[in-house]
Amino acid sequence: MKIRPYTQSDQSSLVALWHATGVATPQNDSSKDIQRKLAVDPDLLLVAESEGQIVGSVMGGYEGHRGWVNYLAVSPKFQRRGIASHLMNEIEAALLKRGCPKINLQVRNSNHSALGFYAALGYLDDNVVSLGKRLIVDRAE
Repeated sequence: MKIRPYTQSDQSSLVALWHATGVATPQNDSSKDIQRKLAVDPDLLLVAESEGQIVGSVMGGYEGHRGWVNYLAVSPKFQRRGIASHLMNEIEAALLKRGCPKINLQVRNSNHSALGFYAALGYLDDNVVSLGKRLIVDRAE
């Protein structure tokens, strides 16, 4: 298994991975999310590849104040092998290299396994409420 930057030829496999793992949401167009990421810090979209197959992903961002992690996903067939931890280590290192002092991420409060995973990596509940406002509607909610 190797972790590498995303390439355009990965798009269909990556979108399929996101849908298979449930990180894609009905209101987001995953292909548009990828294209938007490629316009800003494309090197912070990483994929895990095993035998030529995309088995994991992570997307990072940094705006100068906080880093963000999105789309951490590992194919169900490849889970519990340390791939997610490796992806997080890589994106954390990339963000730290940019001078990022803190990473934020969002987890659905019903996703107890993800909450446990992030807690094991040292992520704590910041006791904040996440708010959002859609400026561009990709799909009707």
